[in-house]
Amino acid sequence: MKILVIHGPNLNLLGSREQELYGRLTLPEINRQIKKTAKKIKVEVEIFQSNNEGELVTKIGKAKGKYQGLLINPAAYTHTSVALRDAILSVGIPAVEVHISNVYRREEFRRHSFISDIALGQVVGFGPGSYLLGLEGLVSYLKERSRIQGKRSTRTLESSNP
Repeated sequence: MKILVIHGPNLNLLGSREQELYGRLTLPEINRQIKKTAKKIKVEVEIFQSNNEGELVTKIGKAKGKYQGLLINPAAYTHTSVALRDAILSVGIPAVEVHISNVYRREEFRRHSFISDIALGQVVGFGPGSYLLGLEGLVSYLKERSRIQGKRSTRTLESSNP
């Protein structure tokens, strides 16, 4: 199972920007935690960060058939990007939205997400742990879905054999 992890704009500045909101961990440190968790739960992750909306849209657009799930922190694009929303809808893979801070305890404009209603779930406010919780939830969902689909195809095969 392969999961695409996307970090949106300004997340490359983690560790030095607004530490009271985002903590002291840098993006490379968070990525190491994500990879460690992925190894523990036996999935592969590819991690991508860009400050450019077009690059994020392109990366998501190439995800279909390559990844089984998407873990995304759209950062500021959460509140502004119909393009990211459309890209996620277009590829049709389950997505979990994550945020380091609790966006619902911040400015009013941050409380609207163009992603949340099309995402499988949303994890906010647990610092870098939001990524780990989101990854574990996404993988749990995908494994359960795969198990159920496997049972359905087994029943279909059994019912078609005389």
